[in-house]
Amino acid sequence: MSRIRFNALQETLHRSPVKVIQNEKRSTLFGQHVFNKHAMQQYLTRAAYESVMNAIEHGTKIDRKIADQVAVSMKDWAMSKGATHYTHWFQPLTGATAEKHDAFFESINGSLAMEKFDGEQLVQQQPDASSFPHGGIRNTFEARGYTAWDPTSPAFIFETTLCIPTIFVAYTGEALDNKTPLLRSLQAIDTHATAVCKYFDKNANKVSATLGLEQEFFLIDDALALSRPDLLLTGRTLLGHTFAKGQQLDDHYFGTIPARAMSFMQDLEQECMLLGIPVKTRHNEVAPNQFEVAPIFEEANLAVDHNSLLMDVMQKVSRRHKFKVLFHEKPFKDINGSAKHNNWSLSLDDKTNLLSPGKTPMKNLQFLTFFINTIKAVYNYEELLRSSIASASNEYRLGANEAPPPIISIFIGSQLSAVLDELENVTKGKLSPQEKTDLKLNIIGKIPEILLDNTDTNRTSPFAFTGNKFEFRAVGSSANCAIPMTVLNTIVAKQLKEFKIEVDALVDEKGLKKDEAVFNILREYIKDSKNIRFEGDSYGESWEKEAKKRGLSNNKTTPDALKVKIVDNTVSLFEEMEVMSKVELEARYEIDLETYTKKIQIEARVLADIARNQVVPTAIIYQNTLLENTKNLKEIFGGEYKNIAKEQIELIMVISNHITQINALVIKMESEKDKANKQIGLKLAALYSSKVKPYLVDIRYHCDQLETMVDDNLWPLTKYRELLFTK
Repeated sequence: MSRIRFNALQETLHRSPVKVIQNEKRSTLFGQHVFNKHAMQQYLTRAAYESVMNAIEHGTKIDRKIADQVAVSMKDWAMSKGATHYTHWFQPLTGATAEKHDAFFESINGSLAMEKFDGEQLVQQQPDASSFPHGGIRNTFEARGYTAWDPTSPAFIFETTLCIPTIFVAYTGEALDNKTPLLRSLQAIDTHATAVCKYFDKNANKVSATLGLEQEFFLIDDALALSRPDLLLTGRTLLGHTFAKGQQLDDHYFGTIPARAMSFMQDLEQECMLLGIPVKTRHNEVAPNQFEVAPIFEEANLAVDHNSLLMDVMQKVSRRHKFKVLFHEKPFKDINGSAKHNNWSLSLDDKTNLLSPGKTPMKNLQFLTFFINTIKAVYNYEELLRSSIASASNEYRLGANEAPPPIISIFIGSQLSAVLDELENVTKGKLSPQEKTDLKLNIIGKIPEILLDNTDTNRTSPFAFTGNKFEFRAVGSSANCAIPMTVLNTIVAKQLKEFKIEVDALVDEKGLKKDEAVFNILREYIKDSKNIRFEGDSYGESWEKEAKKRGLSNNKTTPDALKVKIVDNTVSLFEEMEVMSKVELEARYEIDLETYTKKIQIEARVLADIARNQVVPTAIIYQNTLLENTKNLKEIFGGEYKNIAKEQIELIMVISNHITQINALVIKMESEKDKANKQIGLKLAALYSSKVKPYLVDIRYHCDQLETMVDDNLWPLTKYRELLFTK
């Protein structure tokens, strides 16, 4: 075993779990480091508290005097918790979070000092925006960007810093972050979903999108990770031979959580409780050393913020436990990748789940309305929804080891499919009293009973209904969920807007009663969107052929998937719903293409470096050992040595071939990179996808073959059996 691998393994094997002292109940810890309603009631005046609550619930503005009061109270609360700095915490178009810390400290006349934090510092800041991705919205020399307080997501303390969730916009007003479009899409869904809800409840006031995010990840010992330059620089293993045992016995899934991992999770949960992240579930996932944590459902904006914060906290806590957290969608070959399942629903006035049937036919008709409109929205914009989860890392995962394929389809279960089939055959136009009775009693009235036994799901489906929510399973583990949720909210809002227009037209122009008009429109939607529904196995050529017949897109590569982001239909959708402008869409398209290209470029550079500087030299050393052994055999046995050393000679030839192939492929890959780099934008990304990326597979093959042949004592890279099975 090489010295690096030996040292890494020795350090790992002598580690013991970090003990976490947990004397307090979770409920007692929850939200202690959050400036939530309870903290605001303690620290704010009644006028200031009511002003903030009105801003949260109704979107009203907070005037400057009130903002000053809030800032002072927030500072006093934060300092009582040990905070010394504050930051506007935002989500630029890097996909990660960003922060610039400023101390509460202010000097007075150069000789005295005080702690200061006022309304201006709370409400708005001007970070240097020049180095963040902007997609051509601004010139390089234009550094000005603004962060603005989002009161709907409460401030929190992370370590010793008061973090204030904010949006991030350019000097000219365009969104430079993922949060701003999400907030706009939430406004759109509120407006149009509430209007539809008034068909069923005249007192309907507000509809919120809710979200539960299941976060999958791998835990790798940090000493072992440090011995793998590919893991450090790309987040995944660019080479490594699949070991004899992987996940084929299913013995890790839901098994006993290993001691070190349990200590990490307990520590993580304690940090999450303090930060108000309602983590409830933890378990082993399918692949070795793969795990999942999941919170309780929350309002979508807060859920996205909490997931971004959760990933930051996981990195922090993992360092304490000598782990490295891997969020890459496919860090290891031939075992499951990691997802971030987005469980999405709609909530009316924070008490009624619109995707859960009720006790009366009218409530069930309300459920069907939102259920079928969501299906229709996904059918109309399936290609756009696919683009929202497109990335270089998720490209490796989609369609592999139980991950859904890049073809968007919806699974709703056989019983609900039967319900929709029956509704499809409902008489068009006015209904007789008998038809209304049969419809409400025999179809709509039985939906709650049907759903009691309809909890199964389809692991290969990218978008599945699971009883009272839709689970968007195709989202990758490393993704910022604001992006797919912005698209989903927007397309559903657009569909609900169209639905209301069509229903009102039937009532006003055809003289149909409201429930008859609703039935008529839903009936047509069921017919129109039938092609997006699929109950079978989404893997294999048979579904690809069937999906093609149904007119569904199959954009396997990220450059192909991203094209839809800037077509006229997409631009008109986002502009009509006031979520994003053409400029903002084009900027994100450029950034996505550039990010994709750079990630493949980095992987190509790292693999070329490892292959040339570690794999090939090691193979040559072993080859020389074999040559020396063959030479010695010849000296001892003379002409008989060829029979005696036959296997060694064949092995030398095989190793030589792999070395030759690696060197040749690296040269060809670098040549293709040079050619591709002469292009820009989509052409550049497409060339990296079609001409450069395939070499990563080919070079890996020869490196992995050498791993199976070269003496284990020489091999320089930590192997899969060590990365995945060392506890």
